[in-house]
Amino acid sequence: MDRGGCQMSGGGGGGGGGDGSGPDRSGMITLEDLESFSEDQLSDSGNGSLEEAGEIMEEDEESDRLLHYWQDVARGHQVEVSQDMAEPIQLLTSNNQGRSPREHIPFTLLTRKEKCGELLYEKRHYEKGHWACITMREDTYEQSICYGFMRIMRYICQQNSLGHYLGMTLPIITVVRTDENQSVISHEITVAYYLPAEHQAQPPQPNDNEIIIEIWPASVVYTRAFTGPTNEVTIINQINAMAELLDCPEVCVNDSFIVAGYTNPAHSNRQNEIWFLERR
Repeated sequence: MDRGGCQMSGGGGGGGGGDGSGPDRSGMITLEDLESFSEDQLSDSGNGSLEEAGEIMEEDEESDRLLHYWQDVARGHQVEVSQDMAEPIQLLTSNNQGRSPREHIPFTLLTRKEKCGELLYEKRHYEKGHWACITMREDTYEQSICYGFMRIMRYICQQNSLGHYLGMTLPIITVVRTDENQSVISHEITVAYYLPAEHQAQPPQPNDNEIIIEIWPASVVYTRAFTGPTNEVTIINQINAMAELLDCPEVCVNDSFIVAGYTNPAHSNRQNEIWFLERR
């Protein structure tokens, strides 16, 4: 991985929560929370009997309330959600309400290591594919992933050469770089989004010139699940824990790792995986 790139390659390193009843101020909301909140609490009637003007007004109000919800939660992470995020948030929410199912990045499971019935880690093979990537350098890891994810969201939600919603894939991944001792994380991180299957052959181009479409080569990764917030401390802890579990950690890149997120960045009970890349 070179600086500014984020290829899933083993060649070396270089790149709110809550129960749906209201904002959890300890972390950003998940996609599931957004869907529940918008459907059950943001709609005033939902009976389809309003006139067109009233429906437009209701949609605008819902969009504003979703935006304010994101803004309220994000402040706890020193992240500002700008007004121009209202439309991407609304599009992502509405499209995730069963109308546009989220794809999971395809992989082939190679092996699983278990101990006393507990899964320690998996070894997977990911095929070559197109990814939309943006490299960020904010003051904290949380700020970098949140701002990077919001810019990727804009690309997914119409700010692309096709001008329409592309579809959500999971996980959203973050490439982190460390020193060789795996004790310090670089402030420079890369947020990446795997293009849905229908767009793999001809990826739509981003309007944001800092988002780069890259072809990542086929890769083998060792992956372990963990929950909770992701920050510099928790990531270093997860890297060290994974290194202790591997039989031969030297077969993996030792200064570049991937955090795979299945819920929105910085959510307090975020569902994550740490990925080690096998050297090519």
